[in-house]
Amino acid sequence: MSTAPAFKSFRLALIQLGAVGADKSANLKHAREMIMRAAQGDGTPESRPSVVVLPECFNSPYGHAHFPTYAETIGYTKSRNYDVQTSESESVKMLSSAAKEASVWLVGGSIPERDPTDQRLYNTCTVYSPTGALVALHRKIHLFDIDIPGKITFKESETLTGGSSTTFFDTDFARIGLGICYDVRFPELAMIAARKGCHLLIYPGAFNMTTGPLHWSLLQQARAVDNQVFFSMCSPARDLSAGYHAWGHSMVVDPFGKILAEADEKECIIHTTIDPTVFQDARAGIPVTRQRRFDVYPDVSQ
Repeated sequence: MSTAPAFKSFRLALIQLGAVGADKSANLKHAREMIMRAAQGDGTPESRPSVVVLPECFNSPYGHAHFPTYAETIGYTKSRNYDVQTSESESVKMLSSAAKEASVWLVGGSIPERDPTDQRLYNTCTVYSPTGALVALHRKIHLFDIDIPGKITFKESETLTGGSSTTFFDTDFARIGLGICYDVRFPELAMIAARKGCHLLIYPGAFNMTTGPLHWSLLQQARAVDNQVFFSMCSPARDLSAGYHAWGHSMVVDPFGKILAEADEKECIIHTTIDPTVFQDARAGIPVTRQRRFDVYPDVSQ
């Protein structure tokens, strides 16, 4: 595994996207418009983000009836050059073009993906460099199967297949790990990412009105503190007319569990600075050395 890049300060923008409806073309157009807005910051050069993030399932409504209909074939293979121009995925083409035009690293939330080999469906996140290259793909590993009597019952496994690989990508300022929504409830994924040198973990996610108030903030703070990483989840905006009601509250947490930025439930864009000096203990002036903790368990350090 290659050495992680030196951790440098950068700006991060989360798009809490709303107005996701039945028209995929309209969803993609709106997402692109919001990417361009996010990339501008407040109009000053220093406010422009280096990384922009979309939420889970941004190109379609969320639900079993929608996953097969909106699923797209991507056909990405790690470590092989991917030709965006010949891609079958209209979402990939839009995201690539937007990343290039905005000159940002773009974490493209997630979309329903159809595997070209076995036709299985996945909940998949793609990542693009500022040149528009598709550089990473993460399939949601832990599927959202839940039954809370009188509250919510949903089983992604009825339609979707879980992924089987951990994923990170390198920029010139940080190594960034990926997960999607329910992945956050499994601490091992974040632990592996931290051991692999990730500085920030980004999980597009859509908690609901039952689990959101309970654990949305708590889980992000726990993963950040346990692994001494920055942690962020990007949610869709809440739409009470939709079949699934997202909690919202897209968030960024620092390694001490401090919430650096948080949205409300409406469509919005939040910006914050990811500053590596947070790793410096303000009282003792001693750097927090994440690797030192993991050396205790050398057999599981990779």
